[in-house]
Parts: sequence; structure tokens; C-alpha cells
Amino acid sequence: MSFRTFITQKMGIDKAVFFTLLSRGLSISTALFTVFFIAKNLSPEEQGFYYTFGSIVALQVFFELGLTGVITQFVAHEASHLKLNPEYIMEGEEKYRSRLSSLLKFCAKWYLIVAILVFVALGVFGSFFFSKYSAEHRNIEWLLPWLLLAVGTAFNLLLSPITAFLEGLGKVKEVAQLRFVQQVMHPIVVWGGLSIGGKLFVSGADAFVRVFVVAVIIVRSPFFKILKNIWNDYKSEKVLYMKEIFPYQWRIALSWVSGYFIFQLFNPVLFATEGAKIAGQMGMTLAALNGLQALTQSWINTKVPRLSGFIAQKDYENLDLLFGKTMKQMMLVGTSCLISFVIVMYVIQKIDFMLFEIHIGDRFLPILPLSLMAWAIWTMFPINCWATYLRCHKKEPLLLNSIVVGILCCVSTITFGNLYGVYGITIAFALLRFVSLAWVNCIYRHKKREWHND
Repeated sequence: MSFRTFITQKMGIDKAVFFTLLSRGLSISTALFTVFFIAKNLSPEEQGFYYTFGSIVALQVFFELGLTGVITQFVAHEASHLKLNPEYIMEGEEKYRSRLSSLLKFCAKWYLIVAILVFVALGVFGSFFFSKYSAEHRNIEWLLPWLLLAVGTAFNLLLSPITAFLEGLGKVKEVAQLRFVQQVMHPIVVWGGLSIGGKLFVSGADAFVRVFVVAVIIVRSPFFKILKNIWNDYKSEKVLYMKEIFPYQWRIALSWVSGYFIFQLFNPVLFATEGAKIAGQMGMTLAALNGLQALTQSWINTKVPRLSGFIAQKDYENLDLLFGKTMKQMMLVGTSCLISFVIVMYVIQKIDFMLFEIHIGDRFLPILPLSLMAWAIWTMFPINCWATYLRCHKKEPLLLNSIVVGILCCVSTITFGNLYGVYGITIAFALLRFVSLAWVNCIYRHKKREWHND
């Protein structure tokens, strides 16, 4: 067996996965250097602000309400009946062309409103939160950097439905290439900004560069013509939001909102209860672990259009073959990455490894809570695979699981965070992730039998 055959068939690394992995791999490798730049140019307290910025920005999920993921799946279902010709025009039955056009128009209106609301909400809430819990850090300039980041986040939201729409059209490889270019620019902006004393301003600057990159590439590529032709192809048939999208989206939305309480509440709670330094350690640890999760998630995310297409055609045999193979590949890579990360961090902290007079281990959580968080992230590998499989059916059977686990994580984070600090948070979180893993597996097996035997 040739090396190329091993990579493409055994490991499942096609072009779409390759460019996504290239982007994620660059993200992780640059994240290692970003750790040094943050540690060298930001104090432990400023590091806490840096990562808490990200957790509060994630509040946008309360406005976006999970529509980005819904777009890709709805577009994939409509596009499975159409074909793109050399003139970048969708060919096929008028009904599906018109419905696709109506989806694009709806997305434009929805995200324009959401972007405005997000900017106002982030500006007001973020300013209040940091004003209240940073009284002892008056020497840290955070207000203008925060407002810059809020504006950049709003503009990024305006462009997010475009990439989701293109992925639904099957342009997964091209979107992965676009994100790779974004990822190349990220270290240039962050490292350069930190090196010249930009401090907390680098987050907002990075957000604006991401917007600029996407806008330029789309305008100067065939993507713009494709989207323009789809926009002008509306006839009479349309996707009805309240009848078709909303019954599915509200379930996804509650799942995403629950996800905020599961994964993003740690930093704000620790910032408020134990201070910016501990919040910074949690932020740095989560950044590394989430980077590894995003890397492995590339395997399943790039398969969404194909999985959705098989479901639309009721080709369940090929659906399960592709899904089973993809999940095995993802689990192998993800498990190896997490084990390696924990071992490396143990050694770094054990020998008190220093680089450029920086105690690298001190910028991460101690090894016990770090290992508990690594376990929690590992459970997300199979959970995300099963969730993607189920949601490609344009249904959301994980709603109750998401709500219950989200509420429990919210209560445990606030309660045990106040009582026992970071150890209380991580122990409770690891136990809850085990419960969620078993629960989601039961739902996946039950729904798969129910839907495919109808």
C-alpha cells in the first residue's frame, strides 16, 4: 500500500480534510508560539483578561441561535437536487433553485439584525462585567480593546452565513482553504501586535483582519458570482422560516446556548471569584484543548454535505459506511493528540521548564485539573460525531440532553467554583461529561433505528 493510499483511504484525509487540517494544524502550532508571546508580553492578569474576552464574546450564541450550522444542512439538502454549471449558475428544477435563493436572502436579513444586536449587547454587558470585577486592575487598559473586539465580532457575524452557505453547496475544500488563509494571518496579527505593545488590542485587530480576508477572497473569487446568481434566481417557491427552519433551529439554539454554560462559563466565574490570573490559566488550558478538538473535528465537519446528501436520497447504507469510517479515524487521531498533550504538560510542569525566562507550566492549570479537562474534551469526540449524524437529518433529538447538562454545568460551575475554586469546577465537569457521553450514545442508537426503519 502506497503512502498516498494510506493517507486518503485509511486515515480519510481527502482534500477538504487536508486543507481543514492544515488550517487547524497551523492554529495549534501557532498557538504554542502564541503562548510564549502572551506569557512574554502580557502579565498573568492581562492573560486573564485576554481569555475572558473570548468567553464573553461567545455570548453571541444567544443572538445567532445556531443558525450557521442549520444553514449548511438546509442548503445541502436543496443543493443535492441541483448542479452548478461552468457559468456558475445552478441548474435543476425551478422549485429547488428558488428555495435556495430564498435561503440566501433570509440569511442576509437575519445576520444583519443579529450583528447590530450583538455589538450593542457585548458593548454594554462586557463593559459592566469588567468594570465590576477588575477594580484591582485599574492599570490595565481594557475598555477600548473590548469595544474594538465587539465591533470586529459583529462584522464577522455578517460574513459567517456566507461560508456556511458555500459549505452547504459542497465547497468544503474551498472554504477550508479560505479559513487556512485566515489562520495564516492570525499569528501575524497577534504576534506582531503583542511584540509592538498592542496588548489587549490584538483580539480586536485579529477580528478585523479575519473579516477583511474573507471579504476580499469572496469578492475576487467565483464565490461572489455563484452567490449573486443564486440571489437573483428567486421565483415563487421559498423556504418558510416558521414552518421549516424554526422547528429545527430552536432546538439547535437551545443546544448551543446550553453549550455556552458547558464550555464558556469557566473563565468569567474564575475571573470573578479567584481573579484574572487563575482565569488566565483556565483560558490557556482550554485554548490548547479546544484547538485539539477543532483539529479532530475536521474529519466529521467536512463530511456534513455528503452525509446530508445521503440522507436526502435515503441512501442509509452509504451514510453509515462513511460515518463509521470517519468516526474511527477521528477517534484515533483525537485520543492520540490528547494523551500526548497531557504527557507533555506533565513533563513541563514537573521539571519547571523555562523558555526565555518564562515558566511555561505556570500559565496552564496544574496537571490534575488539566487532566480532568482533557478527559472532558475527549468525551466530545464521540458526542460531536453522533450529534452531527443526527442533525444531518434536520432534526435535533439532543435538546433535552443539552438543556439538562447545560443547567447542571452552570449550577456546578458557579457553586463549586465559589466553594472549591478551579478543582471543584473541573472535578464536577468531568463527572457531568461522563453522564452526557452515556446519555447521547443511547439517544443516537435509538433514533438511528427509529428513523431508518420508517
